[in-house]
Amino acid sequence: MLVLSLAALLFFRGFPFSAAGHCEVCLGFLNRLYGSLTSAHRDLTPALVEEELVQACTVAQGKEARLCYYLGASSDAATRVTASVSQPLASHVPVEKICQRLSSRDMQICELRYEPQLKNLSSDGLRKMRVVELRNILASWGEECRGCLEKHEFVSLIQEKAPLHTHSMEL
Repeated sequence: MLVLSLAALLFFRGFPFSAAGHCEVCLGFLNRLYGSLTSAHRDLTPALVEEELVQACTVAQGKEARLCYYLGASSDAATRVTASVSQPLASHVPVEKICQRLSSRDMQICELRYEPQLKNLSSDGLRKMRVVELRNILASWGEECRGCLEKHEFVSLIQEKAPLHTHSMEL
């Protein structure tokens, strides 16, 4: 039974991943980076791609900032593996393949998921949420509700700050 499980694991590991949501942060971030690079530059070099990657990572927030940390493109990263991204992107390797290769080195890269987008920012929709969820929304935006004791105070602050944080995610 153990041998069969191990064989199945090795069998499925060899297939490219295509599950919805797998490596979504890596795919989304690198697709936007590649799109901005190809629209702004005719020829791509690894040095140019790495410079743009580091520049994009300086303004990245949330899960994308965590991805930049894993890639070593952030200022506080312990290691630097940006060449694993810049060289393939300069050679026009598909982003899916780059993320797959990065995943084989560090599974944390593909475990990153975007926070679910809030669709209902009406006060009724927010009032149905728990205070912990409201705090998590504010924390994901880098905001804090100091002195908030009642749920309606969290709801008011979220509605006040929502226009600043619900913009489209572009590089």
